[in-house]
Amino acid sequence: MAEKVTIAISKELYEKAKQFIEEQGGFNTVEELVEFLLQEALGTEEETPEMSKEDEEKVKERLRALGYI
Repeated sequence: MAEKVTIAISKELYEKAKQFIEEQGGFNTVEELVEFLLQEALGTEEETPEMSKEDEEKVKERLRALGYI
């Protein structure tokens, strides 16, 4: 397991991410969602949470609706 560090985000963004997870599923914590999104954005080859293509599309659609992508 890779060493972890702490980052800070606004409480508003954290709450939106938490709500997204509750509504869409696919992640257990905000930290998992943030790590997944950073890996996607940066194109890293590290292990990512397994998710079906359908679930991935739902995540992308929701992020678009929220204005993140």
